[in-house]
Amino acid sequence: MKKKSLVKRILAVVLAAITTVSLVGCGGGGSNSDTKNTSTTVKNTGSDAGSKEGTGIDTSSHEVINMLVLGDKPTNGRLEAMLEQLNKALTEKVNAELKLTYVEWADWQTQYNVQLLSGDDSLDLITTATDWLYAWENTQKGAFMPLSEEMLKTYAPKTYEQVNGNGDWDICKYNNEIYFIPEDHYTQYTNHGMFYRGDWAKEAGLADGTVSKFDDLTAYFKYIKENKEGVIPWDVPGKNNSGGLLGAYIQSNSDYRVLIGCNAGNYEFWCTKADDPYTVSSPYIEDDTIYKAADLMKQWNEIGVWREDVLNFDGDSREELYAGTSGADQHHSQTYYSQIKPNMDVKQPGSDAKMYYWGQENKNVAKPLKTHGAAAISANSKHPERALMVYDLLRNEEECYRYINYGIEGTDYIITDDGKLAYPEGWDQSTDQVGANYWCGRNDDLELENSFNWSGTKDMIAGLNAVAYDYGYENLILDKNAIEAEQSAIASVLSEYIPQLAYGKFDNPKEKIDEMRQKIRDAGYDTVKASLQKNMDTFKQNSGK
Repeated sequence: MKKKSLVKRILAVVLAAITTVSLVGCGGGGSNSDTKNTSTTVKNTGSDAGSKEGTGIDTSSHEVINMLVLGDKPTNGRLEAMLEQLNKALTEKVNAELKLTYVEWADWQTQYNVQLLSGDDSLDLITTATDWLYAWENTQKGAFMPLSEEMLKTYAPKTYEQVNGNGDWDICKYNNEIYFIPEDHYTQYTNHGMFYRGDWAKEAGLADGTVSKFDDLTAYFKYIKENKEGVIPWDVPGKNNSGGLLGAYIQSNSDYRVLIGCNAGNYEFWCTKADDPYTVSSPYIEDDTIYKAADLMKQWNEIGVWREDVLNFDGDSREELYAGTSGADQHHSQTYYSQIKPNMDVKQPGSDAKMYYWGQENKNVAKPLKTHGAAAISANSKHPERALMVYDLLRNEEECYRYINYGIEGTDYIITDDGKLAYPEGWDQSTDQVGANYWCGRNDDLELENSFNWSGTKDMIAGLNAVAYDYGYENLILDKNAIEAEQSAIASVLSEYIPQLAYGKFDNPKEKIDEMRQKIRDAGYDTVKASLQKNMDTFKQNSGK
């Protein structure tokens, strides 16, 4: 989408609103002859035929809205069955249907960005996020279409009012234009941590069968290795989890806090500190905690916490945890209370599944970002207005919301007599999920209380709320273009050393860390740090801090 086309599109919508005439979107009067020209036209018939529920928006042309989602596409047939029913509803309401394009987990970091920047004009709705899906970077690179307030009010009115009521449009703006819609009306905790078995932790001698600090995991893993035949303490797919361990240890044993949105490659490298929140640095370069982390990972490797070829393994530790052949898995708090705990109670009765979250011992955990889930419109979308209309229904209309999130009632889920979400007899989350992975517009107002979820969910969330800090930089926009070459060079060095350090494969980790640090400095560490600090100083000044 060229800039000129974007300006033309936005001006057309604004002009139509000013003159208060009926709007006609999606190619002008329903014609597909010029799909990128979305200038509005006035309907003179006085009839609402072909319009969306009498609004005057022309929906006479049937459109296929393609949404990019993350995850492995289900193969159980449930997704296709759900979409068939959802698309009947979408066709009736706005004469559109939804198609899902998956970026699968194998090499997803690379493939996601390639997909967005490929110029593919078949994409419309994009699942994005400012923390893990590079929303700001892709905004700066022109992947998303700017969304005027008039456009949002017209084509996604319920969403606009909800986000506006929360005061959250500002956290979605770049150069004073809105580029995505936050998933800001949905409660979730996305902080990471380790899932483990409380029964085995108790056998290992941990008080109350509880891991209360990072180092407790050593005793837990060692006990499993020595006492549970056929079980790998943590059968981690190291091929896809190469950077998290060192960062997890640093988070749990220092006051460093990740500066979201400026990863070096796939690594959360840049940070601030709790006692110095406006100074940018990196614990990988400027703190000794990483030495202790690497030494511990070497110890874990020697214990046999993971398989010897961990860096080439890409299996599923979660399914192994359910099967009793792995003693651990790691992911979000929400994954724990909505999946791990209830599934383990069924699949491994008496396992007393628990979670230790990174930063638990020093209360170094952030509250979730409202843009951890977000929706954008592709800059190359042929019919962005209809895409917004579909999104508005998925987010706010009960029938469509239940289809995309839960599936078909009676087959994929049931409603209990007391109004809770439940599942048919024999339903298995591991094999029977619909798997639409709609992570960009969930809504607490329409969420069903899940009878499958762990009963302690609310208490866990309350406990996290009591200790977690507010992330203070949602409006911080970093100039990535100025440091792209240096960041890429730093990322290359990190990819050479971090996987080996994280899984204890170096004989002398301190020597390798020092070697890595010198290479990172040579790659432009000080240049990047100075540039990020300049952005931070501007942010601090503009925020009145």
